[in-house]
Amino acid sequence: MRGYTPSRFSFNVAGGRCEGCAGQGVKKIEMSFLPNVSVRCDVCAGRRFNSETLSVLYREKSIADVLAMNVDEAVDFFSAHPTVHRALLLLQEVGLGYITLGQPSPTLSGGEAQRIKLVTELAKTKLPPTGSSRRVIRNGEAASGEARMGRTAAGRPACTLYVLDEPTIGLHMADVEKLIRVLQRLVDAGNTVVVIEHNLDIIAEADWIIDLGPEGGGKGGRIVAKGTPQAVAAGTNGSHTGRFLAEFLKDRSASSS
Repeated sequence: MRGYTPSRFSFNVAGGRCEGCAGQGVKKIEMSFLPNVSVRCDVCAGRRFNSETLSVLYREKSIADVLAMNVDEAVDFFSAHPTVHRALLLLQEVGLGYITLGQPSPTLSGGEAQRIKLVTELAKTKLPPTGSSRRVIRNGEAASGEARMGRTAAGRPACTLYVLDEPTIGLHMADVEKLIRVLQRLVDAGNTVVVIEHNLDIIAEADWIIDLGPEGGGKGGRIVAKGTPQAVAAGTNGSHTGRFLAEFLKDRSASSS
């Protein structure tokens, strides 16, 4: 009704944001002999937008209220909007239900940023339902026979290669389980996932392991074992990963029985 465009509700451009703090919600005070100090903006009280923008409400919430929501709260709030709701559910699935929608990206940890990138990819892909049968791609050929040598019949790439570097660092065990489910969904959709990892929970779920060693630095860098988790665990080639993986699989088998 007011003729506002989406840019009105962005704190990155002029128009709807608070110009007292340029949409940052805080002001920096330069100190002569001390580090700069950040204080809450006295114009918008830290809400980032001007009063005209904040007067626009959706379900009794302003844009500032929405950005202050965490993902868990936003899932219910946007339940009637399938596109937004699906993205929020994916964030929940990777264990990011606690972050706020307006959280500045520089405040995210490396693991959080990596999982957000995963969600971006998941949102682009039409994935099969959770718990569907696995489609494993090896040597460029899909197990279903739908794609060969990484190409579809139409000549388009059949899958995407994802490379992750230590994605479990800093994660709780419950979040590691969520990450494994997400990575498996990427594989189920016909993609290939390569993970550089030391976490045995991740290693045990791999379709194929390439173990570099036998030690680190100048004493490593050689392939000491390769194969399925069971093959690496049963090997006698001096692989440290194989030794610990064998104990891990034995303990997991005992606990499940």
